[in-house]
Parts: sequence; structure tokens; C-alpha cells
Amino acid sequence: ALMTETEVSWEVISGDANLLGNAPLEQRMHEHLLALDPIQFDDADRAFAAKFQTAMSAEDIANSYARFGVKPKAGESLHEGIYPLYSPDDSFIGSTDVGTVSWVVPTVQIRAATYAIGTPAHSWQLVAQGKAPAAHKGTAYAAEAMASLTVDLLQNPALVAQAKAELAEKLSVTPFENPIPDGVVPPIPQA
Repeated sequence: ALMTETEVSWEVISGDANLLGNAPLEQRMHEHLLALDPIQFDDADRAFAAKFQTAMSAEDIANSYARFGVKPKAGESLHEGIYPLYSPDDSFIGSTDVGTVSWVVPTVQIRAATYAIGTPAHSWQLVAQGKAPAAHKGTAYAAEAMASLTVDLLQNPALVAQAKAELAEKLSVTPFENPIPDGVVPPIPQA
């Protein structure tokens, strides 16, 4: 902009904070995942996912495994196991309003197999798999884990206290900085 003498202005209308993890909730969610039966994919689910993998490179597929610290399995189109609790790769970067929420209340997220291994995020391939039976099975599995954790939290005030204590400790070291400046209001669409 300086070289071309271009003037630039901007207006902040929204913003999302990074996700703040919560070890007590993550550990308990992982315990619930391990207690569940695996997702019941069938041969049709695997074959459908394998068709999508034909458009992906071997490197893309291998990278999907590497993110979670799992060795690739030849011929596996849908992951049917439980990944280790913590990934060795910190490349799960993205924006979400859940990130902002996680700075206010202890938060946990789950990832479940709902599409072919190696599918690029935000791609037409991801969208195209969203209504497939495998996606519904993965979503139901995630919902079951979330419901189990919810019951656990309702019955276990000590776990809630641990989660709140960890959040308070993190906030005492790194206070929340709202990415949306004071005075910013949502834009109102004009007809």
C-alpha cells in the first residue's frame, strides 16, 4: 500500500478468540469415548468414503493421521478408533465463536469421524459427505459422548469445580482480551 500510495481503512465488525482447552473436561470426555462402542460403519460407508479418497493425495491422507499421532492404515477410508487424547501437532488453527465462549466458561469439544480420512476442510468434498450415513453415525456417536459427559457433570460437582478452577488459573496468567473493540455493534443489513 505504501509503494502505490494506496490508502487503507478498515472496520472491525466481528472477532473470535482462540479456543482455550480445559484438561479436566477433555480427560473426562476421552474416558467417555473409550467407554462407548465404536462407530458402527458398514461396508457401504467405507466404500463411499473410499471414492472420495481417490481425489486425495497419499500425503493428504497420511497428514490426517499424523495430526492425531496415529500411524496410517492401508485401505482405511474412515477412522474407526479413538485417537490419543492429545495430538502431537498444534496445527488445529481456526476461528470459531466457541473459542470466545471458552474464555468465559470451561469448554470441551469433540471430533468424530464423519467424512473420509484426508478430506480437506472447507471443501466441496467435505460438504458432499455431510448427509451421508457415515456422517450421521459419527454425529450420533459424538452426541452420545457429549450426553454422557453432561450427565457426569450434573452428577459430579467436583469435576465442575476442577474445570472452573483450571479456567480461573489460566485466566489469572493470561486474561481474556475481547477481539471485538468496545462500542462495536453488529452491522444491520440495508434492504
